Amino acid sequence: MNALLLILIIGSVPHNLSTDLLTDTRSVYKGGYHTSATLSQVQESWRRGQTDYFQVSTINSEHPYLAWELPEGLSDQKAYRILMASKTELLNEGKADVWDSGDVEDDQTTGIVCSGKALQPSTVYYWTVRVTDPDGKISGYARPQQFLTARKLDASFPRSPLRKTRQEPVSVNKRSDGLWMVDFGKAAYGQLELTIESASDDTLTIRLGEAEQGGRVNQKPGGSIRFTQYSLPVHKGLDTYRLVFRPDGRNAMIKPEGTDVRPVLMPDYIGEVYPFRYVEVEGSVASLKRAERQMVHYAWDEDASYFHSSDSVLNQVWDLCRYSIKATTFAGVYVDGDRERIPYEADAIINQLGHYCTDREHTMGRYTTDYLCHNATWPTEWILQAVLLAWNDYLYTGDPALIQKDYDILKARTLLALQDSTGLISTRTKQQTPELLKACGYYGKQIRDIVDWPQSGALGIGKEEPGEADGYVLEDYNTVVNAYHYEALRLMSLIAEALGRQADQTLFAQEAEQVKQTANKLLFDKKNGWYRDGLTTEHHSLHASMFPLAFDMVPAKQISRVLQHIQSRGMACSVYGAQFLLEALYRGGLDNYALQLLTATDSRSWYNMIRHGSTITWEAWDAQFKPNLDWNHAWGAAPANIIPRWLMGIRPLEPGWKRLIIQPQPGNLRYADIRVPTVKGNVSASFRRENGEFILRVHIPAGCAAQVVLPYGQTKERVRALTAGDHELRVKDTHA
Repeated sequence: MNALLLILIIGSVPHNLSTDLLTDTRSVYKGGYHTSATLSQVQESWRRGQTDYFQVSTINSEHPYLAWELPEGLSDQKAYRILMASKTELLNEGKADVWDSGDVEDDQTTGIVCSGKALQPSTVYYWTVRVTDPDGKISGYARPQQFLTARKLDASFPRSPLRKTRQEPVSVNKRSDGLWMVDFGKAAYGQLELTIESASDDTLTIRLGEAEQGGRVNQKPGGSIRFTQYSLPVHKGLDTYRLVFRPDGRNAMIKPEGTDVRPVLMPDYIGEVYPFRYVEVEGSVASLKRAERQMVHYAWDEDASYFHSSDSVLNQVWDLCRYSIKATTFAGVYVDGDRERIPYEADAIINQLGHYCTDREHTMGRYTTDYLCHNATWPTEWILQAVLLAWNDYLYTGDPALIQKDYDILKARTLLALQDSTGLISTRTKQQTPELLKACGYYGKQIRDIVDWPQSGALGIGKEEPGEADGYVLEDYNTVVNAYHYEALRLMSLIAEALGRQADQTLFAQEAEQVKQTANKLLFDKKNGWYRDGLTTEHHSLHASMFPLAFDMVPAKQISRVLQHIQSRGMACSVYGAQFLLEALYRGGLDNYALQLLTATDSRSWYNMIRHGSTITWEAWDAQFKPNLDWNHAWGAAPANIIPRWLMGIRPLEPGWKRLIIQPQPGNLRYADIRVPTVKGNVSASFRRENGEFILRVHIPAGCAAQVVLPYGQTKERVRALTAGDHELRVKDTHA
């Protein structure tokens, strides 16, 4: 039996522990750059008071959660035995002085709590595991993994330290007017070093920006697209200069805890960053010898995910959105872009799902969700989204630490306290109380409905224009808000069930069902066959129907009419709303139309961002729809999760990927290949249309069972139950 791989301590240690991280040394950070040191050396530096010398991931809990990946060739696990010790030599002898779990009959490989003696702060520990398969065969112990506990064990969710990756330009050109133009190929949050040879002491002008115009940095890009300029004194001769960025008055302001919303500040070991792709160096006596950008980002594995298809536009959209997820990890917490650098739940939910689908990394998403539980933002729907974020964390990791820690906050954020005699919730019926807002982790005076952003009359959009909410008529009782209320209640019932809180599970399940019935009775327009915006209006926006369908609230007999209305509205929503529009379309089986939207090239498309030269997704479809848009917003990167989760159909059905579904909805694609990282290992799928057949090949990692749903064929041949391994399925291609 092949060796097991200890993949992570969930919520504490960086993702994708490669071979070098499983040996006696691991990658740490000194002054923001990679170095190599044993964790014992880091521990000793802490003891000497050199607390800022090393930046390294640490375990913050006395009883962390463990996980491992089963080796290929092993279909499942019947039992496991964990050893944890203070010295790796003990594990090599099969001994443990911290914890020996004994043989535990359980098939779980994630979310296993370390229930031995409480761990001590500032201490290096080592652990390993062996497993027994269903036939009784026992594996060897995995290569030991080491970790370091934090100086203070407070059960918070730590993160990996931010990284700096040195990058060379893709082109450096000297113009005839003596100006040097540098292009790094893609925009990134980073810092800049220039090696310059000057004939005399001089002051150079350095310009940086995200956009170019006429072969130069665009100095008036509009909106919140970034451009900045610096004067750089240089001396005669050859030297290297590092540009020190000025803190922004808006996104770097210091606000105390307990404030409504606060920007995330860059850590001291990194310093200030700026998003840029292009650099100009202007000075008559200077020669640019070298330009280097240090891109700041979270831990990232470039090989963790992959997608390629027969549609070139779709491939470009995937590349744009996948890179956007990486590029916007610069703060170590999901933020809304460079203008504010504030965590918002709506940004986080798209960022979180995109991160899960492009890298086997969960610590940043977990930290962000916990942060937002305690630092809520003002929109009603965003308050409710915390439950969705928390459930996603548990579903994708199998680790209950977050839902246990923030359970009471999540209960409050179902907003059940706002429900009245109508059976619906409203923020306008004077039921908001300071106690409720505090329980939700919100420090403002009131929450209010948003639907989508911007709305009519906001940010220079005329009141007669529909805005990004399709002219939604906000009332006391709004359909979108109550759709979110239903979904939060439904997921809260699953969270309660996972934690063994049976009374709460029953309550939330009953409340969810009641809200769904009430919404379909009071908010569904039976005459037209789709949903009204609110209780008394006759306006039928796209949003009023797409959210109920995305959350599976629509009665089966009404789905076709709701889909008809949704399709008639087009992309009448923001880049944020597109996440739920596409989920609704795939849930309703309109895969051809969903693919049309993903590959569209008009002004409301991801290709529009590419056409304008951006390499990170935008805050809005175009400046005409949001005049102050930025070019560095991950909430515009929905395809990073929509393509894996819905077009290719790879989603977990049970927490920790114990069971998963592979349900491709290919539209008119001729072929596509994907690799999706999970805590169990990589799931891969590819399909081809050949000789009148639809051929699907899948790889299911050890410890997983999969339900595969083919897009064509009779019902009995469309749905297959598969175990771990490689499989090929063929069915007659009836695609029109």
